[in-house]
Parts: sequence; C-alpha cells; structure tokens
Amino acid sequence: MDRVQPLLTLTRAGKSFGPVQALRDVSIDLFPGEAHALLGENGAGKSTFVKILAGVHRRDTGTLTMGGVERHFHSPADARDAGIAIIYQEPTLFPDLSVAENVLMGRQPRGAFGRIDVRAMRGRVSGLLAELGVPLDPARPVRGLSIADQQLVEIAKALSLDARVLIMDEPTAALTLQETERLFRVVRSLRSRGAAVLFITHRLEEVFAECQRVTVMRDGTWVSSGPVTDYDTDIVVRQMVGRDLGDLYPRGDAVVGEVALSVRGLSQPGVFRDVSFEVRRGEIVGLAGLVGAGRSEVARAIFGVDPRVDGEVRVNGHVLPAGNPRAVMSAGLGLVPEDRRAQGLVMDMSIERNANLAILNRLTGGLLMNRTAEARSAQEWTSRLQLKAHRLSDPASSLSGGNQQKVVLAKWLATNPSVLIVDEPTRGIDVGAKAEVHRTLAQLAAQGLAVLMISSDLPEVLGMADRILVMREGALVGELSREQGSEEAVMYLATGQRAGTVDGAA
Repeated sequence: MDRVQPLLTLTRAGKSFGPVQALRDVSIDLFPGEAHALLGENGAGKSTFVKILAGVHRRDTGTLTMGGVERHFHSPADARDAGIAIIYQEPTLFPDLSVAENVLMGRQPRGAFGRIDVRAMRGRVSGLLAELGVPLDPARPVRGLSIADQQLVEIAKALSLDARVLIMDEPTAALTLQETERLFRVVRSLRSRGAAVLFITHRLEEVFAECQRVTVMRDGTWVSSGPVTDYDTDIVVRQMVGRDLGDLYPRGDAVVGEVALSVRGLSQPGVFRDVSFEVRRGEIVGLAGLVGAGRSEVARAIFGVDPRVDGEVRVNGHVLPAGNPRAVMSAGLGLVPEDRRAQGLVMDMSIERNANLAILNRLTGGLLMNRTAEARSAQEWTSRLQLKAHRLSDPASSLSGGNQQKVVLAKWLATNPSVLIVDEPTRGIDVGAKAEVHRTLAQLAAQGLAVLMISSDLPEVLGMADRILVMREGALVGELSREQGSEEAVMYLATGQRAGTVDGAA
C-alpha cells in the first residue's frame, strides 16, 4: 500500500534576524486529512515558522515543497496562491463590509458593465457557509460578529480560495466552550475534505482530543514529531521546556487569616446583581463561570474602572469609594486585567517603565524621575518572576506572551498589595510560563496575600483555588470548597443544570 504523501513539507528551515538565530533546522510534514499540532513555549520560534509558511518571512535555509514541487514564497500572496491560508487568533476583516464581501474581497463575481453581482456573491458565500454548517447571513456586516464567527468567515474565505493547508494560530484562546466545539466541528469537516490543518495552541487537552500528529519546538529548533498517540502531557511538557515542571498547580493547604476583601450587594443593572463574597489573607479564591457571566465586570467594578450603582467594597475593613481606582490602589488592591496588551501594558514603552507604572509617584523626586530607584525596582520584581528579556530597556512588545504577563504581575506586586485580582492570568501563555505564574501566586498567598483569580480554565481553577465561586448570568450562584470542586460540579452551577442533565439527559 502506497504511503500517503504530505501536502506540504518543510525541511531544515533556518531564519536569522541580524545576529539573532530565530529558527535552526526546523522540519515538518503536513498530511491531508490530519490536524497537526505545533507546540512550544512562547519564544520557541512558532511565529517565525508560521510566517515562513505564510510568505511573510523568507527562509534563509531549507526546502519547502508542495505536491513534490519546491516553492519559494516572496509574499503572502504567493503562499495564498499556493493554497495556504492563515486563521489568526484575532481575524483581520473589514468591519464595515458584509460577510460575503469579506469572503470574496477582490474576487467578487461581476455582472453587466462590470458591476459586482451582489446576488451571485451572496449565493456563493451562502453555499460555502452551508458546507461548513455555519448559519451566518452573508449580507450581515462583520462589525458586531463575535471572534468565533469572524474566524469562521476567515475559514470560508480559505475555502473560496481552494486552500489545502490551513494554519490556525491560537484559534480557541478567546472562545467559549460552545464556540470551541463548533470550531472543531468545522475543522473535522475540513479534514474530511482532505485539507491539512496546522493547529497552534497552548491547550494540551485540545491537542490530544483533536489532533493526529504533533511537532514540538524549543528555542527555535525542532525537538520531535510523531503521531499524537506517541505523546502524553508529561512528554510534551518535558520536550517543550527541556525539564520536568513538577506540579503544574503547586498549591498546598492554605493558612487562612482575616478578611482582606469584602464585597457586599454589588450591583450594576443589566450586568451583575447582588454579588457578595469575601477573600481572606493567605487564600486563593477562584471565580468561575461561562464567558459573559459577569466575572470580569465584577472585578472591574471592585477596582473602580467600571460603574456600580449599589453595594459596598472593603479592603482590610476600609470602605472603598466607587469609581476611584487611585483610591483603590492606595488601599492595597491590585488588578491584573484580562487583556494584558490593551489594558495591562503600554506596548511601546520599555519593560522597566511598564514594571513601575503603578508606583511612579514613589519614584519621582519633585518633577524628576529617580532613574536609579526605577531601575532597582524593575530589576527586583522581574528577577523574582524570572522574566526572560534581552534588556529591560526593550519595549514590552518585544516579549513573549508569558513574559508580558510577568511584567503586568511585576507592576502590581511592586505596589505591595494586600489583595490581588488576577483575570485570566495564564490565557495564551505556554505551560512553562503557566507553571511559573502558578508558583508565584502560590508563594504570594503563602506570604499572606489574598488572591481573587478569575479563570475560564477549569483545571487551573480546580488546581489553584481554595474555594470556588461560580457566576451565571450576572449572579453568584454557588460556592464550592476545594474538596467539593470538580469540572462537573462547576459546570452544573455555571449552566444552571441539575446533575446528569448538562448534556440534555434526563
């Protein structure tokens, strides 16, 4: 029996940017009908590798073949014409144009006098969406679509271009559980049509559930490739980081002290209502629930960024004024936001300055910044968090996602808070960085910090939290102890189902 030939083969690819060797001898085979996971820590070279396949970067060394023919891509258009499509985590569509116009941009069917045939365009796109099993209206403007629906528009565009190789970069990072399952149904449909899917993710459970092959990278080099059945979580993690991580959730028994954060009757009509809970010194309290349940909004209202019309927030017994983040910070509360790039960092500013943003008033003598004190503070916290950076004077945008998250943590830890709210603390970062963030949170709690952790990653909540609060539709609907906590118990509360009915069973 003849062996199935790969749709794409990249052999011993190398790429340098000046003196920096970003890739060395990286190889991969993508086979028709398979989902192939590309794994590695942030900074492992995955992005450079993908940009070579996408025609954004030209490789310095190595050979790329498709269908047995060597290819040289000089632009993204060359890669697209060869049948390669990229589905990014955050799609880049034209928001004021319709779904159909985005799918067939530059290739719209023409009618009399060269005018765009709108009916034919919408009909063709409707057929593509039907093939994917997606009930989207081709005439609907893209503005207002969810990230999940925008990704499906990008996939329909790839189908319209007869793409045989689809590269999906962290496609599920911002999706709900339901949206993720729908995306995977579409991926299975693409595979059944003979497409090869290169799947980049930090969620290892998705790799083992949906992928047939795995390639692991570390420090810009190829480590291994093979069938997913040859791997387990321990093997993948060891190959990605070059060491055993030990316990991914290093949480021992908490030594709980007095109440540090007290929330009573917090309400904002249409967003959340009558939310009450406490977080004590030395404990990590998990706030779980489906996306849209109101968790982040509650955190932002506590911090004073978002409004609240009713309720009381106390830190160490002191009542906090509503809508006054400066007073909240002075009282000893810090907030690591959900979107570190848009809300946590100034990307063009230096790592050093970002790490000190929350304490600039302490570092200013008169009108001048005490540069020595600023450098000392940044060095202290970035060292404690084991930040990997070339220079602290480099912009925050130069860091990997995991290291950016460490800078946001450093910024708030420099304020010496007594309460820290962390919203999705490990979203989009690799397992090595995730383990380090967990270790940091566990150490801080052991030193008496009160931590409120919001996370959509249930294993993370179950592994790190001493207590779990669950929200549904803006209301706090239950509390679970560490012993009571399980994925099933959390989901029953989050979905409002009785035990045994989450999947619709009686």
